Amino acid sequence: MTTKSNIILTLCLCLSVLLVSCKSKVSNTTLVYLVTGNLISPVELSTVEDLKQDLAKVDIEVSVITEKEYFPKDAIVFLLGTPDSNNLIADKANNGKINVSKVIPGARGGIWSKLGNNVIVIAGSDVQGFQYAVYDYSKDVLGIDPLEYWTGKTANKISNDALFNFTPKTITPPKVPVLAYFENDVDELANYRGKLLEYDWETYTELIDALVRMRYNAIQLFDMLGRPEFYVRPEYKKLKPDYQVDIDFIDKMIDYAQLKGMKVAIDFELGYQIHPMDADKADCWKTYKADWIKAWRYYLEETPLSKTDIFILRPRHQVWDWEYKSSCGESKIDVFNEVYVEFGKLIDEYKPNAPKVLVCYSDGMEMWNEGFRPPTDWMVVWSDHGFGDFEHLPNTTDNYEFGTYMHAGYWLNHTVHNPYPNKVETVMKEMFETYNADKFCLVNGQNFRPFLLNLEAYSAVCNNPETFSGDEFYKGWTSRYFSEEAANHAIASMKYLHEAQKGRKGYVEHLWEIREAVSYLSNAPIRRPGKTPIPFDYKRVENDYDHIAIAVKNIEKALAEAEKGYQNEKSKFYHAYILLPVQLYSDLITFETTLHNMSKLKREFETSKKARFLNEAKQLLPIAKSQLENIYKRRASGDLDDKWKDWYAIKNRRQNNGFPTLDMLNAIEENLNKMTP
Repeated sequence: MTTKSNIILTLCLCLSVLLVSCKSKVSNTTLVYLVTGNLISPVELSTVEDLKQDLAKVDIEVSVITEKEYFPKDAIVFLLGTPDSNNLIADKANNGKINVSKVIPGARGGIWSKLGNNVIVIAGSDVQGFQYAVYDYSKDVLGIDPLEYWTGKTANKISNDALFNFTPKTITPPKVPVLAYFENDVDELANYRGKLLEYDWETYTELIDALVRMRYNAIQLFDMLGRPEFYVRPEYKKLKPDYQVDIDFIDKMIDYAQLKGMKVAIDFELGYQIHPMDADKADCWKTYKADWIKAWRYYLEETPLSKTDIFILRPRHQVWDWEYKSSCGESKIDVFNEVYVEFGKLIDEYKPNAPKVLVCYSDGMEMWNEGFRPPTDWMVVWSDHGFGDFEHLPNTTDNYEFGTYMHAGYWLNHTVHNPYPNKVETVMKEMFETYNADKFCLVNGQNFRPFLLNLEAYSAVCNNPETFSGDEFYKGWTSRYFSEEAANHAIASMKYLHEAQKGRKGYVEHLWEIREAVSYLSNAPIRRPGKTPIPFDYKRVENDYDHIAIAVKNIEKALAEAEKGYQNEKSKFYHAYILLPVQLYSDLITFETTLHNMSKLKREFETSKKARFLNEAKQLLPIAKSQLENIYKRRASGDLDDKWKDWYAIKNRRQNNGFPTLDMLNAIEENLNKMTP
């Protein structure tokens, strides 16, 4: 008999004695051992360390040992890992004591089981299945909030006996095999306490840890690779003139994500500061084909992007996020039919069998419906319009594997979330059932923290669409954090907040509408860096009246419900996630409404030449200034929790659609004073 066989036999005998002899209940002084396998992988070990920390949070002290080491027969034992990594688990599976193998429950599946009074088995068919089994155990048995860092919800102390307070169960594999988080438009998350336009390490690692616990098993890095806005556009150059992407930090970020079991996905655009290409070369493939390929090779040979697990490419301009319009007379469909062949060859050369993903973003969907086809080993991912719905649907899937690109948060509402678990239910089930778009799901979470609810909803529907219900999800999610009464008010408030943003009218869209009103009131064009100024025009403002009235009506109801809930439960998280977003939204549209009222009066004056209309418009200026001051104060004060200080500070906000200033109101005042009957 081999030495290895002797060790396994000895351990199994010890475990059998332990199971037979330890029948009495254990006390809190009993030692707890987390027993890992001899062949434990780095990802499994990281997961075991997480379980150890989770147990410490509920006041359970443990020791981590390998299956080769001795543990007392009166101890509580967790057998952890997979049949491939832990021989004790393999032995119990082979003897029929537990039901876990590579095929049962299957890839990304796991089990909880109790053997006697002292042994708990938490195992997976594979490493990810083991992770889910552990993190589900932490959530459901230990009471650990998967989003603890972001919500502030902590677990209570439990007894040793409570460790066994569960029914053995099978964690079935998720419906969608790859659930990826898109690290996109993350300015607030990157700015609020770290270097500008760069994550601080704590924030990034807590982001990854939360995603893994929510069953996200991939992350697409984007902003942190140095998107061109950060080093080209005037707004960002003013924000951080010395911006320079930190390549060593990117390398560290990739390593951490992979250590936590996440695949790293990269969109191989050519505009990242990590290795920028002249934008003039990005709109003529036939002339600059060699430059494109050279840049891709550089990424794959000289940068941390060589560690990419999932390769992504969008059929758009390869530096700027806009439609590809050839400067040399090419058909964009013909161009990208070639591009995906050539890039696919490089992927096969450097990373054979690595997944390739075509994200049909924006006009990419129209291109697909007009005949654009990559090689058949590319997966096709269909994009929503930013708020969970689809403006275009595929006229055929043409036997390609299909997935979805969805938004939990969007640049038009990156400050205030748009909660829509009911939409998640209907839209995702339709995509699964009609188009079999269940092979991949990419979820854009913007700056993450405001969009926790939608992020978890997408995870839940991708895990098991048959059992997912938007209403039940709302109840379960809010009851995790709030009392029953406060939860009811929270749900009602969030539903009204969603209604207030119909027609893709999020926070940032209102900033644009405010610019339109300011432009008209000050008789000045809207100036945008690098673009043609937009002349002031009353019709632009007038077009916003109807939907702003609907928004005001719904936001008033949302605010009333949020305030009722906060009176019932004055927790920091209720304030941060339910009340404050509605207050911020209300502040902005109240200010916008005042500008609209001024615009109506100015228009009446221009039409009638009656001085009273002009005077009434001027009388609203002090009110507008006060409202703007309130906006700044609220955003400066931010959360009640000091951990999130400066989150909403104007200096840290994403630089899109500008932000109203006192100078704008002074310009309005100056213009109105110039006007005479």
